[in-house]
Amino acid sequence: MALPIASIQLYTLAAEFSADMNGSLDKLAAIGLRTVEAFDFVRRPKEIRTALDQAGLSSPTGHAPLLSDELWTPDGSIPTPANEVVFEAAAEIGMTTVIDPMVPTERWLTEDGVKDIAERLNAASVTAKEYGLSVGYHNHAQEFLASFDGKTAYQRFLSLVDPSVQIELDLFWALVGGQDVVGLVEELGDRLVAIHVKDGVAPASNPFDPEAPKFDSSSLDQRHAGSGDVPTIEAMQAATNVQYAVIEYDKAPGDVFEDIADSYRFLIEKGLAA
Repeated sequence: MALPIASIQLYTLAAEFSADMNGSLDKLAAIGLRTVEAFDFVRRPKEIRTALDQAGLSSPTGHAPLLSDELWTPDGSIPTPANEVVFEAAAEIGMTTVIDPMVPTERWLTEDGVKDIAERLNAASVTAKEYGLSVGYHNHAQEFLASFDGKTAYQRFLSLVDPSVQIELDLFWALVGGQDVVGLVEELGDRLVAIHVKDGVAPASNPFDPEAPKFDSSSLDQRHAGSGDVPTIEAMQAATNVQYAVIEYDKAPGDVFEDIADSYRFLIEKGLAA
């Protein structure tokens, strides 16, 4: 397998990106990155495409809601844009894959909920092809709470989605979900095309459990890649078809650009990405 391309989920630097899009992208390019994973791009595709071009960067993957009727925000829930609107924006930016980043816990706790998620993603995949795109799914830890006939809700989901659906595995959240991360990478095999390179100290229990105390990213102890609980090297080496190694911090431990640079050096120096 050719080495995955190092990338960065722009949610990591959400505040900095919103305050100075061009300056932020220039700093990422100076680190050595040539690829990013966009977020919140549907409302501003022209602006993002122009900034990417000026910085010499591309965004082959991006995160946008495809599977939920509403998107929660601190100011209340708002309707999500139609899939067609998402795909038009993604195509304008030059993406190849749009990845749904988050489906709420309650929909992962029943077989009907999991079936609905898979059916929606399969339908989105058909529509995406009309725009020359593919779709994917990115996990957190709620996908591993429920089990049906000895299989996690995530495994049930995988059995229901079309092979055209791409899988992006967040290593940290899979670990928080109680998974054998390396074993899960091996189980996914060639279906796994992107990995979120995220590390830290896993909480004592799954914070997405409905019985768990309310939490937000400020409570997370996340660390530079290779310095936490996640077996990043072993997981990356077990992958057979990963195209993108996407650095992400939900909560950067220090200066966000220095933290990104640290994880980028780790990937390059360990021979895990190019």
